[in-house]
Amino acid sequence: MVDGLVSVIMPSWNTSNFIAESIQSVIDQTYENWELIIVDDCSTDNTDEVVAKFTDKRIRYFKNEKNSGAALSRNRALREARGEWIAFLDSDDLWNPDKLEHQINFMKEHGYTLSYTEYEKIDEKSKPLRIYVSGPEKVNKHKMYNYDYVGQLTMMYSAKKFGLIQIKDIKKNNDYAIRLQLYKKSNTCAYLLKENLAKYRVRKVSISHDKFRRKFKSHYDLFHMCDEKPAIIAAWYTCWNMFHGVLKKKKYEISNK
Repeated sequence: MVDGLVSVIMPSWNTSNFIAESIQSVIDQTYENWELIIVDDCSTDNTDEVVAKFTDKRIRYFKNEKNSGAALSRNRALREARGEWIAFLDSDDLWNPDKLEHQINFMKEHGYTLSYTEYEKIDEKSKPLRIYVSGPEKVNKHKMYNYDYVGQLTMMYSAKKFGLIQIKDIKKNNDYAIRLQLYKKSNTCAYLLKENLAKYRVRKVSISHDKFRRKFKSHYDLFHMCDEKPAIIAAWYTCWNMFHGVLKKKKYEISNK
């Protein structure tokens, strides 16, 4: 483990239209002590060619031998991580240039081991949708089971505190599964840095546009298969979670359209 180093976890699959901008947003960070670990999940587009254009030695590029899904791709990237801090950025999302610097300073100043920030939503052409997402100032275990308030693209945690995180092979909500694993390892809280430091890309193929039945099943699988809750408890958590999802949009999503 390298002190001060931030390991940025980036799974990729057929995002050649977006990944260059995502990588550049990491390169542009004012905090320069990072490594970007990209694990490509057998993309069928020209992702290889796009990534090959970047010669920054801090970028480490791996390819799965077979299509494995986002969960196992993140697991592989996490096994390769050498940093004191772990951060996440999907291959279609973006960071503001001062994201890492501000977040690390925030965590060091207060002695936090898990944090997240505010973010905004953009469309497929990187145009702002003028929707800003925040969250509770402190997310304890109870709140995390209520709802996943922490945006994956904004989360950072201490590898010294939590060690290696690995999750089961679930196709959706695998980012949520990572956070549940963190809470299992330690009775901790995620603290909010009240700054808009990232951009979440809303795509037409995004799972956020799935139908209700698919959303219910993906949440149920998360709690039953990944978190190993009994079926009836998993179903209860799923219903409770989706209810709090409605509340989150009303309280923590601000539209300035």
